[in-house]
Amino acid sequence: MNHAPGTIDLDGVVKRFGRDVVAVRDISLRVEPGEIVTVVGPSGCGKTTMLRLIAGFERADAGRIAISGQVVDGGGRSVPPEKRRVGFVFQEYALFPHLTVGANIAFGLRGLTADARQRRVDAVLRLCALEGLDRRYPHELSGGQQQRTALARALAPGNGVVLLDEPLSNLDAALRRSVRGQLRQMLKGAGATALIVTHEQEEALEMADRVLVLQNGQLEQIGTPHEVYATPASPFVARFIGESNVVPGVVQDKGALTELGVVCCPPCFKAGCAVDVLLRPSQLCLEPDECAQGVLVACAYAGTHVTAVIRFPSGMEVRCASDATADLPPGTRVNVRVRGCPAMVVAGDEPGMSAATAGGGRRAVGPALPEPFVGLDFESGSAARLR
Repeated sequence: MNHAPGTIDLDGVVKRFGRDVVAVRDISLRVEPGEIVTVVGPSGCGKTTMLRLIAGFERADAGRIAISGQVVDGGGRSVPPEKRRVGFVFQEYALFPHLTVGANIAFGLRGLTADARQRRVDAVLRLCALEGLDRRYPHELSGGQQQRTALARALAPGNGVVLLDEPLSNLDAALRRSVRGQLRQMLKGAGATALIVTHEQEEALEMADRVLVLQNGQLEQIGTPHEVYATPASPFVARFIGESNVVPGVVQDKGALTELGVVCCPPCFKAGCAVDVLLRPSQLCLEPDECAQGVLVACAYAGTHVTAVIRFPSGMEVRCASDATADLPPGTRVNVRVRGCPAMVVAGDEPGMSAATAGGGRRAVGPALPEPFVGLDFESGSAARLR
């Protein structure tokens, strides 16, 4: 096993609570030194439990956990949390209210001379933009300053591994946006290996080198932010990371025939097969057309773009992120065209079957084959519609 400082290795880790609850299911994972991995998934999927297992607050029922190449849990060995050399930032920060910022940061610095301890505190204060605040108490700090103090305390011992459980959840929306960039910069500046649990998708994508997606305690996918968004490994990931329109269709020779037209489809699907095509709102383009089947029913201004809702004769509705609809009134008939390839194509048992019921999300095939522009009939250039 690689003994590089800062590595985190999980090998077949399982954690149960009672007989019926499996919080972590056979997770194997390696986090490289200096890497920032964000952990996302719905509530109760095992995100925090996985962090607590690595930190030593919980013991695994099976598998092994190693930090910097040293087994800390598994094979009959269990290293207590205080000896794992892991920093932990709690959701509520857990700062000592009776200690100053400087004393909070110095709390875990043992075995150092007074001068060495102060130099380390000063260095972390600079890294976390807390200079001049070392004599303040936690109640005298803003939410962002408290968050940075908690991070500074976790970084101060120089352990190289930091675990953060919803570190920005107590901040208001505007402050979260500014602090998450600072958080990534501070972790990179310290050279720390970090696992960050968050329920905010945008936050996870922005801060991470890689994103880990969990569902029901299982690792659904781990990859770069672009990989998990553009090439999801399952329908669950496609729906959870970003927004997806689920468009039913039937496979033909040239692709899947849908109400949006003919959309490219992987060759493994046979003609006549019912599929669900998952399309991102940003992949859809709108054009006003009095003869079109789609009807604009609503528009919502989101600052950077307009989200339009288009309804089709079948009752299907799709969401499109486009500025082209800003001046179109509800009731306008529009053509909807598709750019690029679908995020995923999922097999169903009959036309219109939802991705959620297609084999429990395990019969997914994707992403679809790339095409320069799809959604039109490839030969005539005209929109193909289901009749």
